[in-house]
Amino acid sequence: MWAIASSRADRWLFLGWLAFAAANVALMFLMPGKETVPFHFVWISLSLVYGLQPWSLTRTYLVLAGVGVVTGAALVHHVQNDVIGWEETTEVPLMSMVFLAMVWHVRRRAAANAEARQMADSERQVRDAQRRFVRFASHELRTPLTVARGYTELIRNEHLNPQVAEDAAVVLDELDKLERIAARLLTLAKVEEPSQLRPEPLDLDALLCRTIKRWRPTAQRCWSIDSAAGTVVADPERLEAALDSLLENAVRYTEDGGHIGLFARRDGTDVVIEVRDDGLGIPDDDLPFVFEGFRSGSIRGGTGMGLAIVAAVVKSHGGTVRAESPTDHGTTFVLRLPAGQSDSRPEPAAPDDDSASDQEVRAPARTLAGQSDLK
Repeated sequence: MWAIASSRADRWLFLGWLAFAAANVALMFLMPGKETVPFHFVWISLSLVYGLQPWSLTRTYLVLAGVGVVTGAALVHHVQNDVIGWEETTEVPLMSMVFLAMVWHVRRRAAANAEARQMADSERQVRDAQRRFVRFASHELRTPLTVARGYTELIRNEHLNPQVAEDAAVVLDELDKLERIAARLLTLAKVEEPSQLRPEPLDLDALLCRTIKRWRPTAQRCWSIDSAAGTVVADPERLEAALDSLLENAVRYTEDGGHIGLFARRDGTDVVIEVRDDGLGIPDDDLPFVFEGFRSGSIRGGTGMGLAIVAAVVKSHGGTVRAESPTDHGTTFVLRLPAGQSDSRPEPAAPDDDSASDQEVRAPARTLAGQSDLK
């Protein structure tokens, strides 16, 4: 229906231009010595109509030839009546060349736009295929992993041979990693679905305190927090998943005793969250690609999904994220999110014995088992 209406509008536009051009050609014949104004009206209107509805080359050349002939005939008529000189007729080939130059630019731009649309369509198809794969893999992996885990635990428990028990433990450890990968795939599939976003007013300072409190026992690090961001409109589950991915990343890339800090502040209508560590840092070659999904980097192994989840969460909230890493000296991830409609700033929660605010604390040693996503 839209295409029919568009075709009808184009036809009426062309017919209207024909009537306008015919009227100006008539004025060229009827106004000896003043034919310049209607002459240029014909050519300018031709350019405008072509710009609004580019024609095929055949139609373009036919229309151009027709305009050149009729306007040239009017000029020759005045030359023969000694109203103007022959040099005035050079206007016709000059205007024709100007029009052809415009045609070339219009067609080149149309070709570039068509190529850009094709590339965008191809990229969208790739993204859709990746999302389908992620959803399919995350669901289909769970059942065989559960079955494999059950049989492996049965073998470990039923055999008295220490070697069999040791081998079964290795298999269970690898199954744990696969289950975490499946969980990450499911998380990535969810955060990339805009329809799944559930924003609500959220006390960001309290969320960051809870996050640090959860992570303190996981590794022997110096944990610190400094947050005065107030309330933000965001999806708590998604934002917490992004923070977990960043802190997991920081733990993986720092040694025992290393420092990990979580900071948040207001910046105009935005909130800025920073996760800093003093670990290995990110090589310059990897830094531009850290947020690409399934890219594992060159320092330590992993799936590369953690930071892809972070990027997807931030994008779904209309924000930005970037990574900063001085050579061989720590990494800072900076998340900038729109604060939303709420600009209230509740008083920071008073730290209890298990939380930290504006201070460093050392957590008891415990391995971060099975963390597999990296910068």
